[in-house]
Amino acid sequence: MRGLFWAVLLFALAVAAAATFGRNDGLVSIFWAGWRTDVSLNFFVLAVLAACAALLLAMHAIGRIASLPRRARQWRERRKEEAAHAALREATAELANARYGRARKAAQRALALHAEVPALASAHDFAVIGHLLAANGAHRMQDRAGRQEAVTRALAAARQGGRGLDDGAQLMAAQWALDDRDAPAAQEALAALSPGAARRTHALRLRMYAARAADEPLQALHMARLLANHQAFSPTVAQGLLRALAEETLAQAHDMQQLQRLWQQFDAADRRDARIASRAARRAVELGGADLARLWLRPFWDRLGELDRGEREAIALALAEATEGITSDWLPGLESAAQAFGHDPAVLAAVGASYAACGLPGKARGLLEQAAANTTLPARARRAAWRRLADMARAQGDEARAAACERTAAGLD
Repeated sequence: MRGLFWAVLLFALAVAAAATFGRNDGLVSIFWAGWRTDVSLNFFVLAVLAACAALLLAMHAIGRIASLPRRARQWRERRKEEAAHAALREATAELANARYGRARKAAQRALALHAEVPALASAHDFAVIGHLLAANGAHRMQDRAGRQEAVTRALAAARQGGRGLDDGAQLMAAQWALDDRDAPAAQEALAALSPGAARRTHALRLRMYAARAADEPLQALHMARLLANHQAFSPTVAQGLLRALAEETLAQAHDMQQLQRLWQQFDAADRRDARIASRAARRAVELGGADLARLWLRPFWDRLGELDRGEREAIALALAEATEGITSDWLPGLESAAQAFGHDPAVLAAVGASYAACGLPGKARGLLEQAAANTTLPARARRAAWRRLADMARAQGDEARAAACERTAAGLD
């Protein structure tokens, strides 16, 4: 189609030329130093056009010749730029292939070429990526000094380029610090993030790991709760992680005031978790706060039927340890639980221990004997049940029975 268009245009030009110059009888006289030359108008016009074309070609040729040094310099710079990009791609590929020494050298070669190419001088993202690739290679080779130097240079280049390039460098620096188990360095890098980057899921995850490595389980618990709300974990993993962090946090309490302060700092969802509440109650008992332990357990005990078997067992066993000073207002709830869950050894142990603490040995003995004889109950709970039976027997003057119960308790692993 294009060829046909040019053919039609050529024919049109031929027709126009024939119509214009075919009957042109004009002359052009040229006088020069006493000489006169007459040429046809058609020839003069064609000669002028040819001269103009020759002049344009000559000017273009001169311009091309004059620009040879500049074009040669641009060609060399373009070759260096292509080589720099090729070296950067090579560094990425070598990292993927676990050839860390080669990756580091390729990244350093790319950075050296970057410094020689003016077109790349303003490409700060190129420098940041190159330094981070070099830092990654150094990190994999356990060269911490080289890695830190590369990270420092990456951050300097990122600050010149703007656009939040330093956030990526800080995140990678935090990850590498955690790999080295250097929690303070990781927290310092994370603290330097912009507000937007600090809310990203990966940043929250790194904050959680850093807090846990720094022995700050409460901070790690808050980060884990945020991640769980953002569905960063599966429900099962999130639940297990939150419970583990809560247990670590509670273990740090060394007196009742500190324990209460930590409990108030827990998220409401964590305080509603039966397993976390049972662990908090046990820690309160260890610190001599059985009354506070029962206060935390009471809401769960009143809705025992809504809990699953594992949660019900955790609450019951915690209550069995928190019976010191229990009052009679618990008796209706204890009787209801014994009737509703008479097949559950943990509930029987809790109710029996509570009856014994309330001074009702007759009602407590049978329940404690059932719980102590049930091998599905944890050894710690069975041992406590046997010892309560021994105390009740000794209170009634039956030393033989008390000694037998003590021996059975001592024989449990």
